[in-house]
Amino acid sequence: MATINQAAVKQDLYDAVNGEWLKSAEIPADHASTGGFMDLVDAIEKTLMHDFDAMADRDTDPDDPQLAEFIKFYRLTKDFKQRDAAGAKPILPCLNQIDSLRDFADLQHRMPDWIYDGLPLPFSLDVDADMKNTKVNALFAQAPGTILPDKTYYDEGNQSGPKLLAVYAKMMTELLQKIGYDEADAQAVVDDALKFDRLIVPWVKSAEEAADYSKMYNPRKFKAFTNTSRYLDLAAITYSVIDGNPDMVILPEPAYFDHFNEVVNPDNFGIMKNWMKAKLVQRLSGYLSDELRTLATTYSRTLSGQAEPRSKEKSAYYLAAGTFDQVVGLYYGHKYFGEAAKADVHHMVEKMIDVYKRRLEANTWLSAATRAKAITKLNHLGIQVGYPDKLEAVYKQFKTHTPAEGGNVLSNVLNFSRIARKTMFAKWGQPTDRTRWEMSADTVNAYYHPFMNIIVFPAAILQAPFYSLDQSSSANYGGIGAVIAHEISHAFDNNGALFDEFGNLNNWWTDADTAHFKELAKAMITEFDGLDFAGAKVNGTLTVSENIADAGGLSCAEEAAKGESDVDLTAFFTNWAMIWRMKATKQYMQLLLSIDVHAPAKLRANVQPKNLDDFYSTFKIEPGDPMYLAPADRVQIW
Repeated sequence: MATINQAAVKQDLYDAVNGEWLKSAEIPADHASTGGFMDLVDAIEKTLMHDFDAMADRDTDPDDPQLAEFIKFYRLTKDFKQRDAAGAKPILPCLNQIDSLRDFADLQHRMPDWIYDGLPLPFSLDVDADMKNTKVNALFAQAPGTILPDKTYYDEGNQSGPKLLAVYAKMMTELLQKIGYDEADAQAVVDDALKFDRLIVPWVKSAEEAADYSKMYNPRKFKAFTNTSRYLDLAAITYSVIDGNPDMVILPEPAYFDHFNEVVNPDNFGIMKNWMKAKLVQRLSGYLSDELRTLATTYSRTLSGQAEPRSKEKSAYYLAAGTFDQVVGLYYGHKYFGEAAKADVHHMVEKMIDVYKRRLEANTWLSAATRAKAITKLNHLGIQVGYPDKLEAVYKQFKTHTPAEGGNVLSNVLNFSRIARKTMFAKWGQPTDRTRWEMSADTVNAYYHPFMNIIVFPAAILQAPFYSLDQSSSANYGGIGAVIAHEISHAFDNNGALFDEFGNLNNWWTDADTAHFKELAKAMITEFDGLDFAGAKVNGTLTVSENIADAGGLSCAEEAAKGESDVDLTAFFTNWAMIWRMKATKQYMQLLLSIDVHAPAKLRANVQPKNLDDFYSTFKIEPGDPMYLAPADRVQIW
C-alpha cells in the first residue's frame, strides 16, 4: 500500500489517500461515476462478457441446463440485426391492449394477465415476509412510482424538476412517434401521462419518509382494502392471483390507498390509459431496436449526467444477465471465487461477530435486559457468503424461445416475468425462505436483511481493495472488515433495532434505552445534516441508518485490527478511505443526495474516522486541524 502524507491527512483523509487518483481518473462516457466499487463492476463485466461471448459463439450449449438457457437468451439480446429489423413490432400487442381498453370493467377483466406480465397499473400486488411474523409470506399492495426520482422534485422551489420533466416529455414524444403515433397523438399521450403522474405525487412517500422501515408496516383488513376502490373489484383481482382468502394486506404507502378514488376514477380513465402507455413504452423500449433502446435512456442519462448510452454489446450483456441474474451469479461464484475462499471469508465474518459480541457485552449505556436481547439477536444472525448453495427452482422453468420458435427478446422477457410472478404469488401464506439470496454473486455489494436477520456478502465484493491475501490484516479490516461489521451494525441501526432475532417487527428495548438510542441517532443526524456537497447539502435524516452502520462497522473493524499481531492503523484508515474513492458527474452526485440512504462516498471516508480516538493519535491530528473534531462532538454508538 502506498505511503500516506500525515500532514495531508490532517487536512483531508480522503484527498490525502485518493488525491493523485482523482487527478487522473476519467469517468467513462457510458458511466456516471468511476472508482473503487465501479472498477470492480467493470472488471467483472469484462470477464463475464468474455466468457459468455465465447459460449454464445459455440455451436454447442453449456452442459448446465440453466446456463444453456441463459446463453440462448444472450444470443437473442446480442442479435441487433434481428432486433433492428423487428423495430417496435414486439411491443405493439401490449400497446394495442391498452388502446382497446373501454372502461374499468374491461381493465378488471384483463388485470390478472397484466399483473403477471408486470405491465404498468395504478397499483401493484406482491408477496413478501409479514414484518410481524416473518416465518410466513404476506400480501402487500404498492403505489406506483413517480416519473421524477423523488416527490421532493415536484416541490415549487425545486429547479431540477421542471427541467427533467421537459427532457422526459421530449424523449417520450419522440419514442411514441418512432413506435407509430403521429406527433399530435404522441404529445397527447405524454401530456396525459404527466397529468396522471401529478395525481399520484401527493400521496406517495419521499425517499426520506420511505427510509423509516417502521412506517412500512400498515396492515389493513382485507375487506377494508377491497373497499378502497369504488371502480375496481380489488377482491376479485386479488383472488385471481392468490390461491386463498387473505385476512389482511400490508400497505407501505397507506395514504395512496386512502385517496385511491381521487386518482383512479372514470373521470381520469383516459389520462390513466395514456399514463399506462407512456410507462409501458419507457419500460420496454430497452428490449427493442438499438435506436429505441438508446433513445429511451435519454431521461435517465440526463438524471445521472451520463454522457453516452451503453454500447450495444454491453446493453445486450446486462439485459440477459439481469434476467438470469442468479444463474450468472452462480457461474461467477463457482468459477472465480470457490469454496476455499467462501470458507475463509465465512470465518472472517464469524470473527467480526465475535468482536461485536464482546463490544455488546462491554456496552455501558444499554441496560442488562436490552443488552442480553441484543446478544441473542447477534447469536441468531444468519451468514451468507460468496454464492448460494443452490439455484432457485424458478430458473428451471425459464425456457428461451428462439425466432424460429416465434420468440423475440421482449416475448421471452414477458414470459420469464409471468413465470417469476406466478412463483411469487404462489408463496403467499407459505413459509419464508431464509436461505434465499436477493443479490446475485457477481454483485459488488453486501446487505443486511432486517426481516430475515441475515447478512449477505456476494463473491464480487470479496476482492481487492476490500479483501486480498496480498494485503495486510489491517488493510483487510479497513476494507472488507469494515464492510462486514457495517452489515452487522445494520441489525442495530435505527431501522434494524426495531426487529428481533427472528426478523419480526417487535420492540425488545426498554423505554429508557430507546430514548438514549434516539438521542445518539440524533447526534449522528446532526453530524451529517447540512454538510455541503456537490452544490447541495446532505440530508442527515435520510442517511442516518447507513451512517450508524458505517460508524459501528469502522469502530468494530478497528478493534479487530488492533487484535492482530501485525496491526498497522495507518494501513487500516488508508484502505478505509481508498474503498470509497469515487469520481462522479455533478448530476449523479446531486441525484444521490436526493434519494440515496448513503452519505456521499467522500464524506463516508472522512467523517467516520473523526469519531474514533485512534484516528487522532495515528495521524497526530490536533485542535485547529481541519480533520479535528472535539471529543464532545464525536458520535460513538456501537
